[in-house]
Amino acid sequence: MNPIHIGIIGGSGLYQMEALTDIEEISLDTPFGSPSDALITGKLNGTPVVFLARHGRHHHLTPTELPFRANIHAMKQLGVEYLISASAVGSLQAEAKPLDMVIPDQFIDRTQHRKATFFEAGIVAHIGFGHPVCPELARLLGDAVESLNLPEVGLHRGGTYVCMEGPAFSTQAESNLYRSWGAMVIGMTNLTEAKLAREAEIAYATLALVTDYDCWHPDHDHVTVEMIIDHLHRNAHNAQQVIQTVVAKLAANPPVSEAHQALKYAILTPLDKAPAETKAKLEVILRKYL
Repeated sequence: MNPIHIGIIGGSGLYQMEALTDIEEISLDTPFGSPSDALITGKLNGTPVVFLARHGRHHHLTPTELPFRANIHAMKQLGVEYLISASAVGSLQAEAKPLDMVIPDQFIDRTQHRKATFFEAGIVAHIGFGHPVCPELARLLGDAVESLNLPEVGLHRGGTYVCMEGPAFSTQAESNLYRSWGAMVIGMTNLTEAKLAREAEIAYATLALVTDYDCWHPDHDHVTVEMIIDHLHRNAHNAQQVIQTVVAKLAANPPVSEAHQALKYAILTPLDKAPAETKAKLEVILRKYL
């Protein structure tokens, strides 16, 4: 099949893209196991895209259980160069209200139990990750939100996303700690995706959909699943409109991203000295350097 350059990962509440046409399900094997679910290929207003439900279409995977490496490797196999991640988040600042959209430009890693690199078993690479989000893709996401004038939706360009392990939500002490750090939102998935996407030389940006105020806010009830689900359903419709708009802009004028050259100076191991088995495992990612 022809390469598909635009990928979409849908988080809690966004398990499908209703506007997709010419739909086909693809089950891919990767050297890192199976992805979260079948990948759904199709077209958004004529542009080929591939969609993956991060937690599976029936939401059966916890954040810790997610096969992050398989998910990103599968996107790379299909030719993805731009990856849009839609994710539910809690707000750590009063100005980011439920139903608002945040385009984070930084992450703090509070995870503990995850494989967050493709590089091991004889090949070492150290990617630059000071700016973990593709600024061009983030700009397009923000412009799309602005252009749609969505009711009740405020836009916040930039901000720090704290990535916690989960699946339990924060304690109040943790929530207040993250607020003291100046973080904007908290979630459980995107930092790991962003690292792996950068190693795979895929431009990555997050559309963070605020569902709640975490547990720090004195005037709001503590986080409950019921509250979050109500906001998830309302967010999902808005997110699909934003993604459709961004996909059209990407198709018309795909930006140059530094992420597409992320491995150029990152690989320390001479590849002619690297184990053949590891090179074969990473062939999709290393192809232009072999």
